[in-house]
Amino acid sequence: MKEIKVGILGLGTVGTGIAKIIYDNAELITSRLGAKLTLKKAADIDLKTDRGINFDDGILTDDAFKVVNDPEIDIVIEMIGGETIAKDLIIKAIDNGKHIVTANKALLASHGNMLFKAAAEKGVSIAFEPSVGGCMPIIKTIRESLVGNHIQSISGILNGTCNYILSKITSEGAAFEDALTEAQAEGFAEADPTLDIEGYDTAHKLAILSSIAYGAEINLKDIYVEGITNITAMDIEFANQCGYTIKLLAITKLTENAIDARVHPTMIPFSNPLSNVNGSLNAVTIAGDAVGNMMLYGHGAGMMPTASAAISDTIDIARDLLNGIHTRVPMLSFKMDKIKKIPTQPIDEISTFYYIRFSALDQPGVLSKLSGILGDHKISIKSVHQTERKSNGAVPIFMLTHLAKEAEIQKALSKISSLDIITDAPSLIRIEGSN
Repeated sequence: MKEIKVGILGLGTVGTGIAKIIYDNAELITSRLGAKLTLKKAADIDLKTDRGINFDDGILTDDAFKVVNDPEIDIVIEMIGGETIAKDLIIKAIDNGKHIVTANKALLASHGNMLFKAAAEKGVSIAFEPSVGGCMPIIKTIRESLVGNHIQSISGILNGTCNYILSKITSEGAAFEDALTEAQAEGFAEADPTLDIEGYDTAHKLAILSSIAYGAEINLKDIYVEGITNITAMDIEFANQCGYTIKLLAITKLTENAIDARVHPTMIPFSNPLSNVNGSLNAVTIAGDAVGNMMLYGHGAGMMPTASAAISDTIDIARDLLNGIHTRVPMLSFKMDKIKKIPTQPIDEISTFYYIRFSALDQPGVLSKLSGILGDHKISIKSVHQTERKSNGAVPIFMLTHLAKEAEIQKALSKISSLDIITDAPSLIRIEGSN
């Protein structure tokens, strides 16, 4: 029987899950692949931890270069993460003519243009389904299932940590720090959660999705990124009263001359199916000109969901190898000579709906001053709500706007912030879809 040999770089949570699937589901994989998928080597700096796997003799090594330099290995599965040693190992593996499977969204978002070009020149593939959305086949869906569609937009919840925190605040009225602490205790958040809660992890994933959706070079640096640390239970409560849920969304749309790509907290109507995606789950909605709207939903991280996506990529490459095919499906959905630079639309140029919360002194004329400044910047107010809650003599004032331009909103808020009747910086949340 034919044999496809693979090597794993990194035996952390996901790398261990990949090894488990290769061993535990060997018969199933063989029956579907028509060949044996064999783990030839697995590298990790920690060879003492019991991972619950009886590795065959000679497989484990603490020298990762023994994996990428092994002439018998066809496919290298990189699960180290980061942008340093992982990049060096992938480049070496490509130079040695090996195909790559990776979950390393940070590396692909920052250095993907170079890596994909190198792989194409060498005649090998880089597969990266596990880098976005865990077990959700979002990459395969765009590259294969929707190959006949112009992708018009993608919106998604792509970070389980943020979704867990916002769900906790929504359902229990928890404070942000308490929700974060619970997420860490449950294993959904890292000890240092900065990449997650500040939106950078989501931005890495959005850069990849925007590239394969529109045939664009990967462009991370121009994506607008805003995290969830300023979202309060008060904001979520008011949003709910108005028929909205607050989620950290990755949003990408193809405009006439640019890509609108941004990550930020977003108010979405209850009618939007993303509003019902709670806990650590992820979901993505895609709009295509032929299919209309569709949604993928599932676990965006974790040992086995992410390992499942990596094995799917590995078997796709193995099938190509068995059939003597060179990269049947283009790595970035488009042929490499069709990938082009498409600018990213600056956040100041977008137009959307807005929620604004002001903390203002409780005195006559406040509303007229606020509405006057907003009106001077061509911002039409849809509704105004003022509560009786007071803090240090100030009351919260909530406003929802009609469609407005970001640049004008920011100018107006800057001017309002300088008023002596305003006690704290205004809070702004963008709205996608309006009730």
